[in-house]
Amino acid sequence: MSKVYPSAQAALEGVVASGQTVAVGGFGLCGIPEALIAALRDSGVNGLTCISNNAGVDGFGLGLLLETRQIKKMIASYVGENKEFERQFLSGELEVELTPQGTLAEKLRAGGAGIPAFFTQTGVGTLVAEGKETREFNGKEYVMEHSLTADVALVKAWKADPTGNLVFRKTARNFNPDVATAGRITVVEVEELVETGALDPDHIHLPGIYVHRIVVNASPEKRIEQRTVREA
Repeated sequence: MSKVYPSAQAALEGVVASGQTVAVGGFGLCGIPEALIAALRDSGVNGLTCISNNAGVDGFGLGLLLETRQIKKMIASYVGENKEFERQFLSGELEVELTPQGTLAEKLRAGGAGIPAFFTQTGVGTLVAEGKETREFNGKEYVMEHSLTADVALVKAWKADPTGNLVFRKTARNFNPDVATAGRITVVEVEELVETGALDPDHIHLPGIYVHRIVVNASPEKRIEQRTVREA
């Protein structure tokens, strides 16, 4: 059964709603589902809790949803490239849960694997551990972290077949596989759709069982976050 939808808007129809938790793949602007993010903005849903390593930049990526005040809470690791994020956070308009990057990745991976919590040394003795259970293993202290799941996961992949088997391209693999498994409903934006059976099973990064809907965006913008050029 084909999971392909004609547009990003159609792929989100009947899936997104106000008040949901939405996990979004990508690292900085690398491997972000930019068409799906724009469609989420255009859907008008609000009061969202967004889980993503970054919060986009001003005017692009999740920055679009911050500009329209559709995000109520961000669970993220690095948020330093977005002035609107900074303004909303400092003014108390945006709730923020900063999470160490490796811990965030494991929270999503564990959530997708059905593991409710895990222990890690990251954050022990810091603000990260305040109010959390700690336990000693082999003479070292660990803090318990709860896993993360989402109502909807928005993912960017390179190739897909109609059944949802995915291949990610190079560093765009980043958070996308973990985000995909953590979503109750996973919607994937791909650059290339191939026939069923065209993907070598040994080269598939994520099996289609995790994917519910697919939309093709053959010409993404792929904006560069920090452009550095030589002088003429």
